[in-house]
Amino acid sequence: MKSRTSTRVANGALVAALYVIFTYISSLFGLSSGAIQLRLSEALCVLPLWVKGSTLGLFVGCILANLLTGCALWDVVFGSLATLIAAIVTSKMKRFKWCAPLPAIVSNTIVVPLVLSYVYNVPETLPYLFFTVFAGEFLSAGVLGSAVIYAREKRHKKQK
Repeated sequence: MKSRTSTRVANGALVAALYVIFTYISSLFGLSSGAIQLRLSEALCVLPLWVKGSTLGLFVGCILANLLTGCALWDVVFGSLATLIAAIVTSKMKRFKWCAPLPAIVSNTIVVPLVLSYVYNVPETLPYLFFTVFAGEFLSAGVLGSAVIYAREKRHKKQK
């Protein structure tokens, strides 16, 4: 029992660290926040399909990444909650693994534009923000997340 808990904690810590690192890499290119964003870390949002502890790891990683990249408090709160909700839903989608990127795409497309508009008072219209956040999430969570699923499936089949 103790080793399962230790494994979950270690997995969560690793996922959180990776989320922070990938968000930081995105921030080096000015893509981790703002009206147009492409967080490479969102590709990790499919991990709750298989990795125990990754749901909490994604949540903590998002909190840390948002704090370290200078996000406002309400962005840290609501952005991280959007990631937590997506991770919880993703963890329940084992039979529909190819749909696993959808919760992150949907939750962030709903929450992030509202945060950008009401917390940061960005001048762009809400429809524009919904579109740009959706596009970034589609690329990072959808395309890159699907690549993670594909790589895992290919490795899993090879081991059988």
